[in-house]
Amino acid sequence: MKKQVCASVLLVCVLSLVSLSVEAGTCNPSGKVRGKNPPPGKCNRQNDSDCCKQGKLYNIFRCSPQVSSRTKATLTLNSFEKNGDGGAPSECDNRYHSDDTPVVALSTGWYNKGSRCLNYVNIYGNGKTVKAKVVDECDSTMGCDSDHDYQPPCDNNIVDASKAVWKALGVPESDWGELDIYWSDA
Repeated sequence: MKKQVCASVLLVCVLSLVSLSVEAGTCNPSGKVRGKNPPPGKCNRQNDSDCCKQGKLYNIFRCSPQVSSRTKATLTLNSFEKNGDGGAPSECDNRYHSDDTPVVALSTGWYNKGSRCLNYVNIYGNGKTVKAKVVDECDSTMGCDSDHDYQPPCDNNIVDASKAVWKALGVPESDWGELDIYWSDA
């Protein structure tokens, strides 16, 4: 009897570990990038953006969590306008976009080499749904250089959104910055 109980407990433990490792192993860091201090005035701090720190190691990701009918993500605030914290023109159309337009950038894995460019996604948060156009990649593979305004790489689960998305979700402006949301292809 003791052997059966021990074997059952062991089996449950092994299955739990396998389940956790499968879930956690779906998108592990692909490496690291070492931060360097930006030259004076070269890191845009708009929307509380982070600037790289000398010597700090930042994870990079070539993947993002698997996409489902409602994919869990973190919504962040970004400006897609010229001189905004988004930096260069958008990857999808080489243009800047008004902060009054519902547009987003997706983490590298979800951006999927541009396969979602100029398509719409649904953002579910704060009890509301917003339709937004994918115009850019939130680069999860590189950062801390002039091309990325000396900002760290994005996490692998980011939907970087314009002010218009935050307004449409009805989030008070004082709470803009990060929000747990779900998204799906529209």
